[in-house]
Amino acid sequence: MSLARTCLILCLLLFSTGSYAALRLKVAGDDLSTAEQAVSQNLLSEALELLPPSFRQRLDREVRFSWQKLPHQVYGRTVKTEQIWLNQRLLPALVDGSAQTEQTNRPHGTVRKELLATVIHELTHLYDRARVWPAAERIRLSRCQNRASSSGLVGLPDNCRGETARRFTFSDDPRLLDIAGWPQYVGRRGEREQENHQVARSPDLYELENPREFVAVNMEYFLLDPSFACRRPTLAAYYRQQFAWTPPHQNSCDTTLAYLNAGNDFAKEPLGKIDPERVYEVDYLLAEANDQLASRWGHSMIRLVICAPGRPRGPACRLDLDQSLVLSYRAFIGDVQLSSWGAMIGAYPSRLFVLPLAQVVDEYTKTELRSLISVPMNLDRQQINDFVTRSIEQHWSYDGNYYFLSNNCAVENLKLLRAGTNSPKLQTLDNIMPNGLLEVLEGRGLADSSMLKDRKEAMRLGYLFDSYRDRYQAMFDVLRSHLPIKQESVEDWLSLPAKERQGWFAQADIRTTAAMMLLEKAAQRKQILVAQEELKQRYLSGREVPDHGLDKAGNALEQILANSGFLSRPAEMLEGGYGLPQEAEWQRLETESSTRQQYLLKLRGSLDNEVRSLLDPERLAELETIEDNLKQLGSHLREMHKASGGLMLP
Repeated sequence: MSLARTCLILCLLLFSTGSYAALRLKVAGDDLSTAEQAVSQNLLSEALELLPPSFRQRLDREVRFSWQKLPHQVYGRTVKTEQIWLNQRLLPALVDGSAQTEQTNRPHGTVRKELLATVIHELTHLYDRARVWPAAERIRLSRCQNRASSSGLVGLPDNCRGETARRFTFSDDPRLLDIAGWPQYVGRRGEREQENHQVARSPDLYELENPREFVAVNMEYFLLDPSFACRRPTLAAYYRQQFAWTPPHQNSCDTTLAYLNAGNDFAKEPLGKIDPERVYEVDYLLAEANDQLASRWGHSMIRLVICAPGRPRGPACRLDLDQSLVLSYRAFIGDVQLSSWGAMIGAYPSRLFVLPLAQVVDEYTKTELRSLISVPMNLDRQQINDFVTRSIEQHWSYDGNYYFLSNNCAVENLKLLRAGTNSPKLQTLDNIMPNGLLEVLEGRGLADSSMLKDRKEAMRLGYLFDSYRDRYQAMFDVLRSHLPIKQESVEDWLSLPAKERQGWFAQADIRTTAAMMLLEKAAQRKQILVAQEELKQRYLSGREVPDHGLDKAGNALEQILANSGFLSRPAEMLEGGYGLPQEAEWQRLETESSTRQQYLLKLRGSLDNEVRSLLDPERLAELETIEDNLKQLGSHLREMHKASGGLMLP
């Protein structure tokens, strides 16, 4: 074989594999001075050096940059597939060096860094639009297209839309859209949501304009900010995977994630920290249905089963109930009763709360009288870690709207599970009801409720938290077996006026008195819930029709709502920064959250003192009678214990 023929074959091989490809950046403009040419080319060379090697290889073209007159706030603009303009008003500062230190009101700080970010941003747009494949892959794609055309198909067939056809694009990648905040509409067969609700802790709100701007803005931070992988770990992992490359100058990240505990114990420090490695399992947590409109299909939540410090990951962690956290999309703290009309029209914000399991259990089993089932999901170790990280990212950034049918708790959790686990089994799920979603998860092997078959064992191991309704009924059965009462159910007994229940106290023995005391506490809880709803409705209507009786308490209530907002939107406590708060920001979080929590504790006491005077006279009389009943029962119980020679009850 001749030398010329060998060289020709080698050249063809190089061409077919795409190894010849290389991005070239050139300064255009014969009217530029030598100094202007030099600083311009230096800027482009630095940008080129920052880009991933595969980016430079795949975008195999020469891109020309020129300095043009642009609107004052615009740093750069792509005008053609091979031409980008930069704002000429910034060139003098680049030449005299002041651009290195001159601060701007833009995210990257200095003029020069903003120009560098602009070059990266516009090149990313070209990369995203280009759909560039090396020659061998272009041939494969062309063959797929020809087969589709000869078969009469419109568009690219699914078997051509694999990694080869998609791996060099960003903004139309379903995985990117899930992470970026344009998830699938549940119930619309893959159609994407048009509005992005990841509005808090954003580096630059321009990223929310559309997916194309999102990938370009975040490419700036991926390449220029050493803390990007710590602040947006899920997105950083996606970028690294796309380019098979990691930026050389990345900060090491603390694996511990900060969150705000939205528990109703205002005396407890709200700032918490979680290490994904301590999470043993992720459970689908379902509050069973009741007759209320908003609860007819149950309430969907996620439970993180967390191991106590020092305990190795394993089944025993399920007994560390005080460590478990619940992820719950909801509208109000401590208010599980929503206006059905408000829920229909999206009048409530939907935010991701992090709550202690104990509070959630009490809320549903004691107050709502609904059982909770905690069903483990079949996730591998990497999926668990990724899901926990993604959940905390959403906790800090997401601010959506609650819609009863289209964006309820089940829909929100499905979107979170998709983005957090990247499980292919979740991509085609379309169920919008909490109980239905659990059935589908089980049907696809993503959840396993077999442990619920043995009810007692499920309760012992924390898979089932039973409604107190059954316990109350058992206590009521004790009453019926010792007293000639006419009521047949615990609901009938609790519906009696407190004064009528009081008439049976003197006839009760020690066991019956203890049962009565438990039921009286249930009656008190029920009356408090009704009183809260009445006051809420009166307060809301009083905003339009003045009610001077509400002024003082209304002021305390408004302050509580205003100052407790940080528990549902924790990002408001931080100034600057984006994404997950870093260790340097934790001190401010600790100080600010503690200060606000103490203020809420003071306001809660003030409101409690004022609210009683605002209750309907009949409601207040009923509550006061119940309080008196509890005192009588407690005294009666202690006297009987003392008379029988038993231990004094506290």
